[in-house]
Amino acid sequence: MNELTHDELNLLCIYSNGTRNDAIHRLQDMKKYLESDELELLDMTNSVLDKLDTMTDAEYNALDLIPDFDE
Repeated sequence: MNELTHDELNLLCIYSNGTRNDAIHRLQDMKKYLESDELELLDMTNSVLDKLDTMTDAEYNALDLIPDFDE
């Protein structure tokens, strides 16, 4: 599994709703609302989606999805 960055984990915390599939669907839905100047967020979202696609449900469930905005 590709390691998620700190920012990617925080993004996943925001859009995670329990399961890996739910997170994938919520992130895909969020992308529809991004503005054309939000390229950094789009790139990060695509990176998270790529990593979620290769991750197993067990690996997802093992993630510590508690946001850490202090770093």
